[in-house]
Amino acid sequence: MTMPTTGRRRDGQQPSRRGRAGMRGHPWLTLTTLSVGAMMVSLDGMIVTVAQPAMQSDLGTDLTGIQWVTNGYLLAVAALLITAGKMGDRFGHRRIFLIGVVGFTATSVAIGLSTQLGWVVGLRVFQGAFGALMQPATLGLLRSAFPADRLNMPIAVRSAVIAASTAAGPVVGGLIVEKADWSWVFFLNVPLGAVVLCLGAAVLRGGRADGATGRFDLVGTVVLAGALCSLVWGLTLVPDQGWSHPGTVVYLLVAAVLAGGFVWWQRRADDPLVPLRIFRSARFSVGVVTMTVMGFVMVGAPFVLVFYLQNVLGLTPARSGIQVLGLTLLMIVGAPPTAFWISRCGPRTPVVLGLTVTTVAMVALSRLDAGTGTLKMTLFFFVLGLGFSPIMIGGTKLVMSSAPVELAGVAGGMQQTAMQIGGSLGIASAGA
Repeated sequence: MTMPTTGRRRDGQQPSRRGRAGMRGHPWLTLTTLSVGAMMVSLDGMIVTVAQPAMQSDLGTDLTGIQWVTNGYLLAVAALLITAGKMGDRFGHRRIFLIGVVGFTATSVAIGLSTQLGWVVGLRVFQGAFGALMQPATLGLLRSAFPADRLNMPIAVRSAVIAASTAAGPVVGGLIVEKADWSWVFFLNVPLGAVVLCLGAAVLRGGRADGATGRFDLVGTVVLAGALCSLVWGLTLVPDQGWSHPGTVVYLLVAAVLAGGFVWWQRRADDPLVPLRIFRSARFSVGVVTMTVMGFVMVGAPFVLVFYLQNVLGLTPARSGIQVLGLTLLMIVGAPPTAFWISRCGPRTPVVLGLTVTTVAMVALSRLDAGTGTLKMTLFFFVLGLGFSPIMIGGTKLVMSSAPVELAGVAGGMQQTAMQIGGSLGIASAGA
């Protein structure tokens, strides 16, 4: 990509001065660095899921105890994504991203060396906090490295990397647990973290955006974290207890009250955590809703389908994993052409068609029964995967390109939080 060497770019950022900075700030090297970081976080999540049975046996705990290995991580991520994005806007996305990489890698080593469940769960919470620092920063750094009208391909590449990591996670995790032990699931993050840290130190350029101030909304941070934790935790109870159980209802009500209090405070705070003016953009609001739907389907559908493949059709775990690969393979293959498509006609038509295709696929999958052949089922999976790329890339483009550059971190946090909440809703609905 040819970048000007003087003046300002259209997105308001100072242009990269290649002659003085060398690799620092190069858009495509920035994309490579951030993609490896996104791969590390995504791969870790899938591998840990596969390793949980071995961890349960080795740590001598029950199913409820081992679930906290995942729940503790997810709660930390859900509570801090938007706050982490704001921190990037205030203090620099590069700094926040590198802190996240160091912390994520260090806690991974500590978890691998742990022999007690309490330490593993506590360290997973810290790992989730550092993972939350990394995720919005990747989108914030992309937004500052590429003009808004050229974000399609970077977002497509990042989405394809995440899809590939999601697909490879169960395979890699299975091999590690089979050939070594569960601790190496976490030690794998050491070489990946070292690569990301070296690349990030050499390549990334991300000071505070123009217009960002140094003040921080601590009240908003605490209230929003409480609301998101209550919501996610309440949704995790739904598969076992149902929507009407008193425990579920209490957590969801607390989430609703805190969410209302958060909105009230944001209208009055001098420097709000999430400036509500960002939602005046219809494109931004539609993008957030689209990412919530994406998370709902992308997480909820496989949750049910894996049980269907193994418990109804009697497939082995390995065979069922191969069947579900169609969902992610189409995202990988479809990402580049989708980016070109969005560049030519904008995100509106691709997102609408992607949602339509996904709806058709979900209706077809809802009609599966014990007599459905694997060929027909695989076709439905491919159709579902075909709809994912335009939703993911188009929805992310709507969110990131509609937000001001000084709020790129908040926008990235909103995008990630929307998918997190959508995924929790998907599992809760499917489980119920």
